[in-house]
Amino acid sequence: MSGTSEGPISPTDTAPGADPSGVTRCDHQKPVLSELRDYRAAFAAAALPMAVVDHLGRIVRPNDALGGLLGADPGSLTGQPAAGLVGLTSDGPALRAYGEVLRGTRPRFRCTRRIEHADGRPLWVEVTVVRMDEVAEGGGRVLLSVVDVSDGRELRERLRHLRMHDPVTRLPNRALFFERLASALGTRVPSASSSSGHGRIGLCYLDIDGFKAVNDTLGHRTGDQLLAAFAERLTRCAEGDGQRTGSPLVARLGGDEFAILVEDSSGTRQLTDLARSVLAALQRPFEVSGHRLAVTASIGVVERAAAGTSATALMQAADTTLYWAKADGRARWTLFDAERNAHRMTRQSLSSTLGPAVERGEFTLEYQPLVGMADEVVRGVEALVRWNHPRFGLLAPSRFVPIAEEDGTIVQLGRWVLRTACRQARRWQREHPDEPALFISVNVAVRQVRDSDLVADVAEILAETGLEPGLLQLELTESAVMGSSGRPLRVLQALNAMGVRIAIDDFGTGYSNLAYLSRLPVSVLKLDGSFVRGFRYEDGAHPSPADETIVEAMVQLAHRLGLTVTAECVETSGQAERLRRIGCDTGQGWLYSRAVAPELITELIGGRPPEG
Repeated sequence: MSGTSEGPISPTDTAPGADPSGVTRCDHQKPVLSELRDYRAAFAAAALPMAVVDHLGRIVRPNDALGGLLGADPGSLTGQPAAGLVGLTSDGPALRAYGEVLRGTRPRFRCTRRIEHADGRPLWVEVTVVRMDEVAEGGGRVLLSVVDVSDGRELRERLRHLRMHDPVTRLPNRALFFERLASALGTRVPSASSSSGHGRIGLCYLDIDGFKAVNDTLGHRTGDQLLAAFAERLTRCAEGDGQRTGSPLVARLGGDEFAILVEDSSGTRQLTDLARSVLAALQRPFEVSGHRLAVTASIGVVERAAAGTSATALMQAADTTLYWAKADGRARWTLFDAERNAHRMTRQSLSSTLGPAVERGEFTLEYQPLVGMADEVVRGVEALVRWNHPRFGLLAPSRFVPIAEEDGTIVQLGRWVLRTACRQARRWQREHPDEPALFISVNVAVRQVRDSDLVADVAEILAETGLEPGLLQLELTESAVMGSSGRPLRVLQALNAMGVRIAIDDFGTGYSNLAYLSRLPVSVLKLDGSFVRGFRYEDGAHPSPADETIVEAMVQLAHRLGLTVTAECVETSGQAERLRRIGCDTGQGWLYSRAVAPELITELIGGRPPEG
């Protein structure tokens, strides 16, 4: 037993679990207070920057980590508006969402903002705001947490830079160019207060002339070095232009194609001046890998109002204009022309619908009489095709035949014309058995001779229609016939052997090699209308004696070669009289008749054409 003993408790002693004031505390409150102290200690010591914010948006209690993130003493943050410290005040939508959390109408909100450290360093942070307690009248407290995401964002930006830039030239690539273009078109709105671009946008679309030859002869490494040097000069030109309006964007779109995008353009003059400066900068040769390379470029220039313009439309216009610059001779700039583009679009529309139009029966034939000069009796007719286009109306051959010759549709169209004309000639023959039969003259394109089995087509159509070969005349241009050898010559010989007549159309505008004609199976020369027009009086001037002398010489030589001669574009009786005196065999022109429908030709069979 110890030397001490427990005595009775004095009334003044504090009993376990009792407050010194005499108020007894419940034992169950002790864990709550202890837990609260633990929470506060954890909050203060947490590595995550945090703060408790009241319903007015003021910081009530920041932790040390928040002070460290901002470079400020934590105590100095108390009472400050939290929105300003984490960059929410400069972003309207973010500030509104933050206010909704403070008022209790939204449970949480998260965003990424750029803030500034006390030492001036920029920081990117992820801000999260979460409601802490039940919402009292006017709102409740919220917990603000801030995470530094600068390293991750910097990495993403580096990766984006690599993804959005060309590794050869270091310029923005196609993806970044179109991103900027879309942004520019989406934000450029004309403003009365704007003193510069007034919502306009401009583009120089460039292509290095003959760049493929550099790659092919000097190798891709030299080609890449040339691209880098070329890009550097473009950038300097753009920076010089940017002294006026802010630097344009220079981008490599791929291969040897580059673009200079001018946002808030001041007008066409700015773009054309920029294009001139680029061409001037290229006058100096490039020194690349020990080679001195002279380089030129073609530039398509487009400048227009941004409103109503899409990226696709702008690039299509630029691409078209670059094509024009190439077609016009390269080493130049060309400005977009809406009228020229409309013609191109019409041409493209015609090209895309030519083939189907033949199948849909949109073409028709008219016939122009070929008249004997001596007796003015109709000897034959020339079939002239017309396109009854559903959108553009009745189109003359000059509008679509060149297109058909380019894309090869002329073979299909020419076969239809030949069949329809032969069928019509045979119908006239059957309807007027007692009258001399008219011959039918049909134009044939070079591609029909070279790219199709013209001999087989003619033989099949003659057999199908029952038309005699001697009543068919095929007209080819002088340039198509002269110099013929190989397959074209064999085609002409086979047609001639079949009994079909061959005529040279527009004679006198090409080679005019009469000696060569003696070796070709040609029956008829059709003199070009330019010679005949020289026979008429115009504005008091006398007819050209030179034209008359030339025509007379050609007629005499043709006759000595056993050829007949047809004069085109006979429009006056004076012209007809001179041609008759010279010895021309047949004539064709408005003096006798325009091209007319087949039923009107029926009235001319066995007689003279109508007056005028």
